Amino acid sequence: MADIQSPGSAKKQKSFYKSKKLSTRVDLTPMVDLGFLLITFFIFTTSTARPTSMKLIMPDDTSGVQMPASEDKTLTVILGREDRLFYYPGLFKGEALETDYDGLRNIIRDKKQQILKRFGTNDLLVLIKVSDEAKFKNIVDSLDEMIINTVSTYMLVEPEAKELETIKY
Repeated sequence: MADIQSPGSAKKQKSFYKSKKLSTRVDLTPMVDLGFLLITFFIFTTSTARPTSMKLIMPDDTSGVQMPASEDKTLTVILGREDRLFYYPGLFKGEALETDYDGLRNIIRDKKQQILKRFGTNDLLVLIKVSDEAKFKNIVDSLDEMIINTVSTYMLVEPEAKELETIKY
């Protein structure tokens, strides 16, 4: 704790006494011990942040089985190399239009508005077709766009050969 040290007895000089000057010394050892106890307490009681991941539900292998979908409610997005993005509404008719991810957001919103006007529901189906040259970042960005635009039904699908020939450049 705290000690008060005295330098001995005061010496007598002429007719007055010199007052004692006392020095104080504070022992900080208990304070350091308390600090380390608090640090260890907070380290042991703090929970670490768990990594978060996007939930992706993949269907069972239904090879050869096709699910019916309305051509008017379908939008197909093809992910190409060098962050290029191609799309076409409905069935593939031999050509695909090119856009970027900001443009994709607007295209999805416009398509949802068309479906809402025509059918009265927001049943947009987006098929995301990933080419071999696309990066994983492109897949994540396109899935983020689905979440941002609240697209409830979207699928990752293998592109067809005729679609890949169209986007070659």
